[in-house]
Amino acid sequence: MEGEMPKVLLVDDEERFRVTTARLLGVRGFQVGTAGSGVEALEELERNPYDVVVLDVKMPGVSGIEALAEIKRRQPQVEVLILTGHASVDAAVEIMRLGGCEYLLKPCSMDELVEKIERALERKAMKEGSEEKP
Repeated sequence: MEGEMPKVLLVDDEERFRVTTARLLGVRGFQVGTAGSGVEALEELERNPYDVVVLDVKMPGVSGIEALAEIKRRQPQVEVLILTGHASVDAAVEIMRLGGCEYLLKPCSMDELVEKIERALERKAMKEGSEEKP
């Protein structure tokens, strides 16, 4: 049964947020990996497949937007949810243009995060289903 658990990669430079959120998502039935930076996220995605990436925008080094662009270039099938503490229309437009599916304002509730992840999983399944048809 373990192979059927949706795999979520949580990327945030705040360790306490990462650990707490990963634990709560695990309780909700997700298999969760974590990364503390955009570079770590890209390395983790090279090693292991994920269904959804939850990505913080504001991180030292490679920003979430840069990481998003690289993730979608390497693995276009992965759904990416953006977490941000600083919403702006420009950032939202850029996120959508690069292939991010949605973004959440921090702090967001666990229910909201789970709902967005489940919607992202549905989108991924629909895309994969439509690609398999001749």
